[in-house]
Amino acid sequence: MKRSGVWKVVASALLVLLFAAMSAHAAEEGGNAATERANAIFKWINFAIVAGVIGWVFLKLTPSFFRKNAEIISSAITKATAAKAEADRQLREAEEKLARLGQEVAQLRATAQREAAAEAERLRVITQSDIQRVGLAAKAEIEAAERAARLELKVIAANSAVDGAESLLEKELTPQAQETLVTAFVKSLEGRPN
Repeated sequence: MKRSGVWKVVASALLVLLFAAMSAHAAEEGGNAATERANAIFKWINFAIVAGVIGWVFLKLTPSFFRKNAEIISSAITKATAAKAEADRQLREAEEKLARLGQEVAQLRATAQREAAAEAERLRVITQSDIQRVGLAAKAEIEAAERAARLELKVIAANSAVDGAESLLEKELTPQAQETLVTAFVKSLEGRPN
């Protein structure tokens, strides 16, 4: 209902009450009973005026109050609806992630196993390579040590042979044998041309 319509209804009601009170007062005769009736009518008129003022104040102030409350409630409902929709969306996402969790775990395990196998193969290849290098280095070292030992043996054998020959020469090479050797050497030179 519009405000002007409300005012018209309130004003009409007050006029009707006032008119009814005046006609009741005019129709009554007598002193005391009429005065009591007039007092009762005026009390009802007074009540109607006070009720009308209270109604006017109520109609004047409460619509904006209720409108604000309605807007606050409507806003809260809208926010709650949006929050519920967001919570539902997050719940669906969480359920989807939970449903995919088994697949993701299986993929992670498969990836980890592939990487572990690749790492083990890489370490095996590196170890084999290191073993071969160490083996080659050891073989080269052994060969070098063997060559050095053979050379040392040859030196020792040569020194022993020279020492043995010296001692044999000292025993067998007497001054007489030396003279015979020198004479034989000189004779061999005499027959040669220069």
